Amino acid sequence: MTIIKENKEKVDRCYQRAEGKAAHYLSVLQEQIGSKSYASTLLDDLIKWKSRHLPTRTLVPFLRRGVKPPDSSDGMRYLAWLARVGKWDDYLERSVSYMYLRDLGQDLSDARTRTKIQRSVIEMKRQVDPSAETSNGTTAGEMLSPASLYRWAQREGVEEAVIWVMGRLKGARTHLPPEMDAEEAERKLIKIIFGVVMHVIDEMEGGMGSAERSRRLGEAIKLGYYYGLTYPYIDDLLDSGALNAEEQEQYTRMIRLTIRTGIVPELGEWTGRHQEMVRFIHAELREAYEFIRNYQNQDTQDVFFEQSYIFFESQDADRCKTLSYAHYSNEELYLPIILKSASSRLIVRSVISAPRDEDFDQRVFYYGLYNQLADDFADMAADLEAEAVTPYTYYLKYRHKRPDLLNPFELYWAVISHLIHYVYRSEPQTREIILARAINGLKRYQRRVGAERFQEVMAIFSLGNPELEALIQLLVRRAVDVDFYDKWLRDQLLATMRESRQEKEQFVQLIQNARSHINGLLPISDAEASSIADGRLLMDTANYSLQGSGKRLRPILAWVMGVEVYGLDPLALSPLFRALEYMHTASLIFDDLPSQDNSASRRGRPTLHQVHNSAVAELTGIFLIQKAVEEQASLKGFDPESVLALLQYLSRKAGEICMGQAMDLNAKGKRLTVEELDRICFYKTGIAFEACLVAPAILARVPEDEMAVLRKVAYHTGIAFQIKDDLLDGEGDPHLLGKPTGKDIENDSSTYVTVLGPDAASKAMWEHYCLAMEALMELPRPPVFLKHLLNYIINREN
Repeated sequence: MTIIKENKEKVDRCYQRAEGKAAHYLSVLQEQIGSKSYASTLLDDLIKWKSRHLPTRTLVPFLRRGVKPPDSSDGMRYLAWLARVGKWDDYLERSVSYMYLRDLGQDLSDARTRTKIQRSVIEMKRQVDPSAETSNGTTAGEMLSPASLYRWAQREGVEEAVIWVMGRLKGARTHLPPEMDAEEAERKLIKIIFGVVMHVIDEMEGGMGSAERSRRLGEAIKLGYYYGLTYPYIDDLLDSGALNAEEQEQYTRMIRLTIRTGIVPELGEWTGRHQEMVRFIHAELREAYEFIRNYQNQDTQDVFFEQSYIFFESQDADRCKTLSYAHYSNEELYLPIILKSASSRLIVRSVISAPRDEDFDQRVFYYGLYNQLADDFADMAADLEAEAVTPYTYYLKYRHKRPDLLNPFELYWAVISHLIHYVYRSEPQTREIILARAINGLKRYQRRVGAERFQEVMAIFSLGNPELEALIQLLVRRAVDVDFYDKWLRDQLLATMRESRQEKEQFVQLIQNARSHINGLLPISDAEASSIADGRLLMDTANYSLQGSGKRLRPILAWVMGVEVYGLDPLALSPLFRALEYMHTASLIFDDLPSQDNSASRRGRPTLHQVHNSAVAELTGIFLIQKAVEEQASLKGFDPESVLALLQYLSRKAGEICMGQAMDLNAKGKRLTVEELDRICFYKTGIAFEACLVAPAILARVPEDEMAVLRKVAYHTGIAFQIKDDLLDGEGDPHLLGKPTGKDIENDSSTYVTVLGPDAASKAMWEHYCLAMEALMELPRPPVFLKHLLNYIINREN
């Protein structure tokens, strides 16, 4: 108890010092507003700034009237336009300079900072070539895809860290309550990870070896994730309303004790309704704080927990406010904002154990309010609807009753003037960047709410200086070259996440519809039973094997390619769907036999040889293969040559799959190479995927070069699928899998996991995933379904 009391007193003193500094900052800004001194200097700044940003009316634009540049949110097309008109370099320099100013807290007048910025611009130009990307048809979504991220990880030697963080992001996303916006939480987490990585890169010395660079980047990714968890799992959760009053109080006590002691306490008995969620979050936070604490030295550990305490307490002070209360003072409204906006940035450097830098601390302390006021302005409507207390919502509600309230929009411009002249000493590049960002924010707001509402808002938050207001309005209407890459990236990430969610919902719906349709096609009817007395036996055993929790992945693949991609009639394709599932089920029956894998369960049920015997199981497999041939021969409505070609193709592939199983059996007890595994896997699994992609293409009579691409996609998809199966055999949940785990070790089988180990096997899986994705882009019409199928394959749990 003595240690806890000492820690409490220590962090309380720290909070009081920070609060005193914030109060002094606010009083300085109030004085500048009262005297209107900020307005005259800001007017001079904007007049100088506009000379670079107001387009001149020349003959060339006149001749091009009607030809407008693409909107800045228009994906890669906008970046390609910047490159085409010669604005790409300036755009990148402006964007990188802003990141160094805001995220890294650097002084742009420093020669070392300027060198770092130029180096970063060169690297970004190497990574992002909009003209080349556009010519290849790459979209912003593809640029932000898991495959692109993994390719970056390979270049930097941080594959394991990236695989780890993608898995953890998935887990975090699935454990958020419905009251929280999962996409926004994930975006925020990704942003924080990126920010921590940026800080680590900035701290790296020149001449560092590649191994050391990879090690530090890998640590940064994990640190970013663990620190980032505090936002969705602490601040956002407490803000969401998901917890009732009792849960909120219990959870707040736990977090406050964590920050004061540096250790997440035992959860104890959780009396609320979110037991499973809270236990998961508690375990995640415990792991996170332990990782961060072990990474830091004592000095930076103290700073981390002190600043975390300031952030939490200031956030909690804001959280407790209600919009119905009319008597909050300016200090109560603004001091928590100053504190939380400054501490959130100061925490990052302590997370990575960067040495103390008083100049950095000063710049970040004063800069945070500018950023927070800009964000609150942008979110004003949503905050008002949620009845959240921010300077803007409070001013909107009480401005007529409370003439003492500071106008937050005027305070915003006073902060800008203070930053330019008192914090950054009138440095020209800093002035250029800060003003460009401010005008950009207003442009984006006007575009979102419309010109009419924008004018209404400007009237409400009038600065009381017509000349200054008129100039700001002019710049919002006409200023150019004020866009930033981080905003473009944010827009594209959100758009990609929304699009991906919609596509995934369609993917799931398509699978459900196709599976339901296919399940109805599969049972072998009584009418097909033999006239022989025991003729029903094989029909019953075949139907038993076809039932259960089968994924029906192979006929679903054929459905998508045939119906969705090539526009074939699903009814006419029904015999093909049956044939593919009959062949697959027959292969599973043989796989499960005591002479092969000796599995006791399949698809959540006892295997066929367990219910009957091996002889009946073998005959059932042969029966299903023959039924598959019969189904193929019954295809109607297609060119006879195509049907014959399909029969020949699938017969050949069935034989090759048997060869693959024979290779697998022959390999038992032997130490295989990766190349040998790839070959066996292709014959066992890849060929089945190939058949599902190519069979509909044969019936649709697509060109051979397109079939060659489909075979390449299938090859890598099959291997990725098999590696995931091998990983699940070692770490999966038998209940989710519908079959026992550990069979590979029990059968002394060489698998990707036993040959490579789990980490290297995961890397191999991601490599084949990337190769399959890249091959997919070679198709004239890359099916969105296949992209989500690949994502499902590497993320599945069964």
